Amino acid sequence: MRNIANYVIAIISLTLGFLFGQWILSSTDLAVLFPKIVAQRGFIRLIIYGSISLLSALIFYILLSLLWKYGSKHVKSLADTIGDKPPLQIIGGSVGLLVGLIVAFFVSNIFSNVYSALNVLLSVITYTFFGTLGLIVGSRMAYSPEFPHFNIKSKIHEKNNLLAKAKVLDTSAIIDGRIVEIAKTGFIEGELIVPSFVLKELRHIADSADDLTRAKGRRGLDYINELKEMDYVSLTITDKDFKDVDEVDVKLLHLAMELKGAVITTDYNLNKVAILQRIPVLNVNDLSNAVKPNALPGESFLLEILKEGKEADQGVGYLHDGTMVVVDQGKNYLSQERLVEVTSSLQTPAGRMIFAKIKEE
Repeated sequence: MRNIANYVIAIISLTLGFLFGQWILSSTDLAVLFPKIVAQRGFIRLIIYGSISLLSALIFYILLSLLWKYGSKHVKSLADTIGDKPPLQIIGGSVGLLVGLIVAFFVSNIFSNVYSALNVLLSVITYTFFGTLGLIVGSRMAYSPEFPHFNIKSKIHEKNNLLAKAKVLDTSAIIDGRIVEIAKTGFIEGELIVPSFVLKELRHIADSADDLTRAKGRRGLDYINELKEMDYVSLTITDKDFKDVDEVDVKLLHLAMELKGAVITTDYNLNKVAILQRIPVLNVNDLSNAVKPNALPGESFLLEILKEGKEADQGVGYLHDGTMVVVDQGKNYLSQERLVEVTSSLQTPAGRMIFAKIKEE
């Protein structure tokens, strides 16, 4: 590609050089400049013409080579930038540019009676201003939520980019620990952000006088170190803080909003507040519930009934993934493993519940 460009630039430079040399000779009287030389040697005109043409061609070659070297990079960068934009935004910008140039044409007619040099300058400024204005306004209108008829793909584009967004880790999600196992599977994309105020809260929990609370805090710090050591996980600890806000959850939402990212949490209330503020939220509990196998009515399996249920004669057991199974008439089989048959299932914010009955063997 580079060799072809050099050949093309050389041909164009020679052509421009000879045309420039011809223009110089046609507009200059050599007999006046060099009367003795021209009078003595008739072929001097040809030598001067060739010298001017070759010198001009060399200058044009240097200028065009520099233009190709630096201009091609900018053109490629511009093409990549345009290629990353949604098609509707490109169309909107093109239409806006066209409208801007039409407006500039009518406005520039006002300067038609002005002195020619000033007229050219004002026209260039007018076309540049209205063309740029039309391009910006057109592209923004085509991609603005206020114009849903131009914004058909905006929500799809936003959803497709959700995985690549920065994800701010909540204290509850860190202590929960399942985020580490999820990260090991490679399903998490984008940067994981741990704010310094979350680390401060974890250290405070780890220094608690209560043994259980202290263990949770230390476990959370261990999980952060484990995530940081994973080669395929990008984890950043940021010192960004909001001094005017006291509550950690509110700080998390402010940070996610500022980063235009998402919040990873297991906190039900934080989940609701984030949704109300239109901040993307990834709830580990929702993911856990989504990957649990469905229990269809009529399906049978062995279940150990561990405790009594809330209603009379009910027994309660748990599947290996923690799903609660409420067994009708299961109270009589406490601490026994029985064959049960699924009657129905219920999805709740806390998880999935399965209702079953004792199946006669």
